Amino acid sequence: MSDATAPARTVRCPQCGGASVYAPSNAYRPFCSERCKQIDLGAWANEAFSLPEKENQSDPGFEQS
Repeated sequence: MSDATAPARTVRCPQCGGASVYAPSNAYRPFCSERCKQIDLGAWANEAFSLPEKENQSDPGFEQS
């Protein structure tokens, strides 16, 4: 079976949780729409997806000024 005849795969949109077609026909994949893609981009730009630094994980050779 070739890729052209394979059924389009549907995944969950990481932003809204709705159905999203994961195929080249969806320019916003894995998102369902441009809106969800832009909301996610804005969250990254505002550093909403940052990971917390663990205590005592800094470089011991680094001097604080």
